Amino acid sequence: MNPSPAPDPQPKADPEDDLLTILRDSPSIAADSRRQAAFIPGDPARARSLRPEQVEAFNTQGIIGPFAVYDASQALANRTAFDALLASFRAQGKDSYAINGFHDRCATIWDLATNPRILDLVEDLIGPDIVAWGTHFFCKMPGDGKTVGWHQDATYWPLTPTRTVTAWIAIDDSDLSNGGMQVVPGSHRHGPLPVVRSPPETNNLLWEQVVGWEHLGKPACIPLRAGECTLHSDLLLHGSEPNRSQRRRCGLTVRYAAASVRSWKDWNGNAIRCRGEDRASYWTHNPRPADDRPFGAPVMFGSN
Repeated sequence: MNPSPAPDPQPKADPEDDLLTILRDSPSIAADSRRQAAFIPGDPARARSLRPEQVEAFNTQGIIGPFAVYDASQALANRTAFDALLASFRAQGKDSYAINGFHDRCATIWDLATNPRILDLVEDLIGPDIVAWGTHFFCKMPGDGKTVGWHQDATYWPLTPTRTVTAWIAIDDSDLSNGGMQVVPGSHRHGPLPVVRSPPETNNLLWEQVVGWEHLGKPACIPLRAGECTLHSDLLLHGSEPNRSQRRRCGLTVRYAAASVRSWKDWNGNAIRCRGEDRASYWTHNPRPADDRPFGAPVMFGSN
């Protein structure tokens, strides 16, 4: 791993605002010709932590799991840390989806993103040179009426080639009744799918949705216990329904890419070089923060 640059002492722009600006400035980036949009399979023969048949399953289904990456006590610690972070964001007038891209300022998120158990699994899918370029807590509160429309992650990201694997780490138990993620297995093999703007009545957290996907297969939901994770391809079609239950549903998505991936909108500036080498020193590495400071002052667990 290359030496870490010194931390930037100046306050940084809100990464959530940067993301929204990039996406909303373009009617749709789904068909951007700068993206090499084709699934790149993992090599089962190189698997060390996964079984070869699990790599094959990822290649054919686009998602594998669940994997138990935290025990019960660790899962409780993750939830306690997230509760404190969420309270600090609420105090700033932000909603439960706003903790997006704060791995450079929050040790809790940095530690989740660099869990060696998860990195071992990801390495078997995209190779030994791994960067985490994005993190986002998707937290649906009880009774949350928002949907996440059917979409492919890669079509929202100015990255090429499409070689990002997302770890969806359950902070809370997640299932169909509280708005758990649903996927269409095998849909990642069809390349970018057509999108339209989401009408307001869909209450979609995103602003575009894939159309005409029904012929690709039947949706499936993988229930997760807190402390488990799944891994899915950036081209996998997925979405989720509102949380109509009285249980919160929160998961952290960590976006892992091969270090050879490139961006045409400077998305390489807020990364963690997790493992292996970045031979071109393309991805800016953020060292581990000392604590959780999303807004400058430290977040105190148990006090907010």
